[in-house]
Amino acid sequence: MPDDVSTAVRPHLDIASIRRLADLADYIVPFAIRAVCTLGVADHLGDGPLPVADLAQRCGAEPRALLRVLRALAGKGIFTEAEPGVFALTPLAQPLRSDHPVSLREAYPLLPGDLQAWAHFDYTLRTGRSSFEHVLGKGYWEYLAEHPEESKRFDGSQAAGTRMEVRTVISAYDSWSKLKTVVDLGGGNGMFLNGLLSRLRHLHGTLFDQPHVVDSAPAMLREAGLADRCDVVGGSFFDGVPEGADAYLLKRVLWSWQDEHAHRLLCRVREAMRPDSRLLVHEPVSFPGDTDEVGKVYDLILLTMGGGCARTEEELRALFDGAGLRISRVLPTPMFPLVEVFPAD
Repeated sequence: MPDDVSTAVRPHLDIASIRRLADLADYIVPFAIRAVCTLGVADHLGDGPLPVADLAQRCGAEPRALLRVLRALAGKGIFTEAEPGVFALTPLAQPLRSDHPVSLREAYPLLPGDLQAWAHFDYTLRTGRSSFEHVLGKGYWEYLAEHPEESKRFDGSQAAGTRMEVRTVISAYDSWSKLKTVVDLGGGNGMFLNGLLSRLRHLHGTLFDQPHVVDSAPAMLREAGLADRCDVVGGSFFDGVPEGADAYLLKRVLWSWQDEHAHRLLCRVREAMRPDSRLLVHEPVSFPGDTDEVGKVYDLILLTMGGGCARTEEELRALFDGAGLRISRVLPTPMFPLVEVFPAD
């Protein structure tokens, strides 16, 4: 075949794929979603459709700007223009309400530090190093400590994810009835354990984290009526953890640490476990292939912000083996896999 342009094989013009790629590459719609969450637009539509002028007044927006944003989002199925200039909720918009059972309103904050880091993601791709630290000149947690408003909004986004994780972990694991005591290691302010104990009333829990982190937990537990079923213990899990529980939880903890620190943590857990105790690990796992998994995207967050990674199942097995532990099973959930682990001997 002659080597000229007229006879060259040209790619098929697949308009649907081009549109799909354009949607995936777009950052305008994600910014618009985050902005309407900040203003609480979905909350004001909870009782039914509203004219955009009334809606703008209630949420503190400029009417014409709000109209343009809502029309763009309605084209994506988020909100609907019930009649000209009048908007209502759709199933996609319902979780953006603050009173939704698994509210995602706080899940999508606009954090200036994060945005600056993502704007330089090519640096991370070229070097394998954190663009957040490159741009901001400090680590993520140090930065949040110096910016309390961003830290508060970050905490809100974590709380939104935790509400989803409680439901998925409870439904995914079929052995809760065999357990009486559970220790949540690195459990923060206790929100996850609170949700777990509220739904599994036969369990007694122990919340374990740094002393300054668990300071607010007792008040939350008292308000939820769980103070008599949950102990709060401050400490470092690198030094030791409460002993003799039926189960230990590590939710989105291991992936934050490089192998050396993760190994040390798992050794402390193994020392605390009885022969029949189990460890439940809920965090992103990196699986090969083309499957669309939440963990693969979350892995990019760690890559960009700095620290840790989502490990493969083989890497996790090696990590557990080194600490005298063995994986029993890996259970899929709509969020991250739940890995059940027992002592190896």
